[in-house]
Amino acid sequence: MGAILISFLVALSLAAGAPQKSPPDLRALFEEAQRALLAHDYVKAERGFREVLKIDPRSAGAYSNLGVVDMRQGKYDSAIEAFKEAKKLTPQVIGLDLNLGLAYYHKQDYARAIPEFARVLQSNPEHRQARYLLGMSYFLQDDFARVVTTLEPLSNEEKNNLDFLFVLGTAYDNIKRPAESQQAFEQMIRAGGNTAHLHLLLGKAYLDVSQTSRAESELEKAVALDPKLPSAHYNLGVAYQRQGKLDQAIAQFKQEIPLTPDQPWSFENLGVVYLDQEMPDQAIEMFRKALEIDPKLPYSLSGSGKAYMLKGQPEKALPYLQRAVGLMPDSGMMHFQLGQAYLKTGQREKGQKEIAEAEQLRAQARKKFEDTLSGKLPTPEVPGEDQ
Repeated sequence: MGAILISFLVALSLAAGAPQKSPPDLRALFEEAQRALLAHDYVKAERGFREVLKIDPRSAGAYSNLGVVDMRQGKYDSAIEAFKEAKKLTPQVIGLDLNLGLAYYHKQDYARAIPEFARVLQSNPEHRQARYLLGMSYFLQDDFARVVTTLEPLSNEEKNNLDFLFVLGTAYDNIKRPAESQQAFEQMIRAGGNTAHLHLLLGKAYLDVSQTSRAESELEKAVALDPKLPSAHYNLGVAYQRQGKLDQAIAQFKQEIPLTPDQPWSFENLGVVYLDQEMPDQAIEMFRKALEIDPKLPYSLSGSGKAYMLKGQPEKALPYLQRAVGLMPDSGMMHFQLGQAYLKTGQREKGQKEIAEAEQLRAQARKKFEDTLSGKLPTPEVPGEDQ
């Protein structure tokens, strides 16, 4: 399945779509707004559906169409609210779950998109779009086992879809099914030909398995074939960054920013590179831009804290490091950084507590790693014992 499309059929077929027992002027107002929606005149459509709701606040069709209008304009929060209002009025219309899932998906809130797509699929197991989007949402949540069980039924239909094959192949690799993973990637190569998109996906795959030099080669081919391909410069920058080619990484991240200005990752990675080069002011500026896009980026928060510590301003570092620990409470590194900031600001007791927590988390991580290497198994449960 190629581009993700929003089906207007959902809005048009709602049980409570156009007001059924309304005065002719209200029906005409609804239909005029609907025509504007289909003509992509979103300003006129929004105005019309809001007028309908002033007269008939229980028009599920108006709410649903208003949600589509908002989603088409990238106003995902207001789209979500509109779809929720429509669902309250017509909970039996499964298409609303699809559109609500799409709004969450576009907002990159995949955890909330998953149950919406799952409800559509439960109602109609043959719903191809819901299955595809559910599988992609699982992938973006790193739930690889569910990616495989969800997407495998689409394998024949999507055999020439490079994104699908990449996701499925990566999922197979993560659940230790190498034969199926190789088969998916081989099919991806056959279907892709010598295209920038194929080289991008191959480069990302090599990055995922830490084959950085091979990733660099594929990604350089991608940007050579299509310098404006979104994500290609970013991933090439990551490949350069991992190999210590920091000036080249900076150049790639800067080229990516105008191609994907709504994504924080190039800003964040630029901040990390500037930190590595001991350029705290430039790092702080990049982390600030990343956090403007997404305020809940733990590495941008901790990076900001590290930069202020490097500048000798621990009091400014503290709030960033506190927020980072709140988002990643299991990170020994972040607890240690917060402890250092507390000590530098004279808060000795808090500092020692954070450093002790950091050491405990690190000890747990070391033990887990050692157990993995030695093949140590957990103690089996004894049947019949109280838990």
